[in-house]
Amino acid sequence: MNFNPKVTVIPATKPKAVKKVGIYCRVSTNHMDQLKSLTAQASFLTKMVSHVPEWRLSDIYIDICSGKEKTKRPEFNRMLDDCRKREIDIIITKNVSRFGRDSVEVLESLNLLNELGVRVLFEQENIDTNDVGSRMLVSLVEAYVQAENESRSENIQWGIKQKAADGTLKLYQRKCYGYQNDNDGNLVIDEKEAENVRLIFQLYLNGLSVLSIIETLKMRNIKSPRGKDIWCKHTIEEILYNEKYTGDVKALKKSESGTYLIEHHHPPIISYETFEKTKKEKKKRSNIEETEEGKKRKKTKYSSKKK
Repeated sequence: MNFNPKVTVIPATKPKAVKKVGIYCRVSTNHMDQLKSLTAQASFLTKMVSHVPEWRLSDIYIDICSGKEKTKRPEFNRMLDDCRKREIDIIITKNVSRFGRDSVEVLESLNLLNELGVRVLFEQENIDTNDVGSRMLVSLVEAYVQAENESRSENIQWGIKQKAADGTLKLYQRKCYGYQNDNDGNLVIDEKEAENVRLIFQLYLNGLSVLSIIETLKMRNIKSPRGKDIWCKHTIEEILYNEKYTGDVKALKKSESGTYLIEHHHPPIISYETFEKTKKEKKKRSNIEETEEGKKRKKTKYSSKKK
């Protein structure tokens, strides 16, 4: 049997160049849940790097700082320095919001890294700076940063509502004229100021207008909360409208989800009866009245001289 050997040259396969990868992680606080999130970020992204044969993990950069404008990020800056030294080819991070505090900062950093030839991958948004054009990247970054800001705002509002609902909101302990905070932060009566609060309610129920009350306080040499000789009209009205003087306290009064009220929260300065009489008197003196045709301005104004 005759054989005709045939030789085929198989070109050598060039090994793919190894890419040095840096991982960037950031959380806003050192609270336990945030630190757990940080560990999860680093662990997940490390596994991601290990699954690509030509990638080699160069370093992990971790910042624990808020997204506020003046907060320094030493690890982020160290990462940029390593990129300038050509020690990193690829950066992987969880999402756009971890990379910067606003769209301007994110884009400035990405432009710098683009000039250095560094590729950036955002895992959550599935963005690869090698695969998107500059205009598309700008649009994506702005959209994601805006969404993150809205989400952060919603989370803050949710937290406030939860604290308002369970009675732990610090706003409940905010002092007003007539009260002070004790060493534990609880509201306690300032007896000297409380006497002036009771006097204001008494004068109002005796028929004096707000302006007449201001004149009376001036004649009695009673200083305003700011130490002024003449009280502001708005300050008097705020006192007359404030249910806190009955020992109750409200939070989120202008919230669309409703107002939260805690009864008997702290010692009262005036009685419920006095406060209810004041509310009725304010309504009686109001220049606006309810009619079948809606709200209308009264033809005559209240005057303490008519009382």
